[in-house]
Amino acid sequence: MRQNPAKYAHFNVYPCMPYAHKYANAVTELGIMGTIKQYVPGNIFGTFAKGGLAFFSKDFSKLMELLVDAEMKMFKGINTPVIFLQNVLIDMILGLKMYEVFADYDAYIRKKYNAEPGYITMNMPALVDALHSVGISNPVICSSINKIGFRMSGGQEIYEKYLKEKQFRAIAMQVLAAGALRPKEAIEYLGTLPNIESVLFGASSKGNIDETKGLIEKYVG
Repeated sequence: MRQNPAKYAHFNVYPCMPYAHKYANAVTELGIMGTIKQYVPGNIFGTFAKGGLAFFSKDFSKLMELLVDAEMKMFKGINTPVIFLQNVLIDMILGLKMYEVFADYDAYIRKKYNAEPGYITMNMPALVDALHSVGISNPVICSSINKIGFRMSGGQEIYEKYLKEKQFRAIAMQVLAAGALRPKEAIEYLGTLPNIESVLFGASSKGNIDETKGLIEKYVG
């Protein structure tokens, strides 16, 4: 894309980080401290090693910024209008109730990359409340939304309630519920819900893409 900027001028890329498998593999091979040393530049590692968990708690946001920068290097010169945090990290932060990290991430992505922060989660209602609690309004949230409640923490009813009553920009994923739903049935259900701005789906062929895209345009708009 960098080599042919005119050809790809209208393409957008939406990074999702962290690349969890990379870090999981590194922890297996190097251990936790070895992984931090591998991916975090020099002097902060020395401070971390001396300060232990107290330092980690105090300066987690600085560590977050360094890791974001490391992940974003490959996208230099590419249009990245929204930069997402993966649910593996989002849901951990939710569980730890470290909501200020979301505020720090939001501010950093806007300032450093002139982009919108995005959030992927398996618990959309809890995330909406957490983001609003630290002053983040109308966030971009990607979560499972489907007709049978697959991976919708808290249940389908509360998801529908939040889509109707809360202010955020919803991206629906896992809409086919891992193959349990046919595309037409799945997309028709999305069409009954308000506030869904985008649909994220996977496909194994051009025909699948065309079919699902057509259904989205028909029922979701």
